[in-house]
Amino acid sequence: MKMTGNWKGPLAAFALAGCLVPVAASAQDQQSDLMSLGKGELKSEIRTRYDAALAQTGDASVVSADTPAYMWASQAKAQCGIAMGFLKSGTKDPVSIGKCDEAYRRMTQPQMVSQEAAAPQPPVAEAPCLPGPYIVFFDWDSSMISPDAATILDSTVSSTAGCGGAAIRIDGYTDRSGSDRYNMGLSTRRADAVRDYLVSHGTTANLSTQAFGESNPRVPTADGVRELQNRRVEITVE
Repeated sequence: MKMTGNWKGPLAAFALAGCLVPVAASAQDQQSDLMSLGKGELKSEIRTRYDAALAQTGDASVVSADTPAYMWASQAKAQCGIAMGFLKSGTKDPVSIGKCDEAYRRMTQPQMVSQEAAAPQPPVAEAPCLPGPYIVFFDWDSSMISPDAATILDSTVSSTAGCGGAAIRIDGYTDRSGSDRYNMGLSTRRADAVRDYLVSHGTTANLSTQAFGESNPRVPTADGVRELQNRRVEITVE
């Protein structure tokens, strides 16, 4: 079967949305290969996939090609970035790892080129709009953007560049060490830091922040416990 049409812009977003269910199912079949690796080897494999996807999204020949390669490269970059964030906290997240691996596999498989037009036409590459969510983690008692968080946020900027005037929600959280009042302020500073980073790196969408302090933890803990996975900001396109 030959695929026709431009895979960028609205069609790419539609195609990606339509593929989410089968990709998730396939990712579950693929995840065992990576999930069986030790954390050191797994980090290397995820990083390799992220770097390859990053190179693809910056390759003019991939961007202009009439194939879905650019769409899958954007998805791989986003999901592998999220997986790296989880690995920094010592967690193997099967969802993001599976999606990272599946998108990478689709990105690297031979692509069918459209035969629709006899003469080449100047391509118009439109930025993708991948809704996320994107998650970045923070050191204890800090609202500083770490290098690992910056990697994920850079991916967020490029993956949401085509969202236009869509609203992007930025939710800040803390772990349960410290007082409720202090942690509410800390979660506000974290959300604000992420918002400022996105704006300074070119995000033009309508951004809103909200602080949740210790509430809605990813990992329930007793009061006073430091937990990296709860010290986070979640970014979602609405």
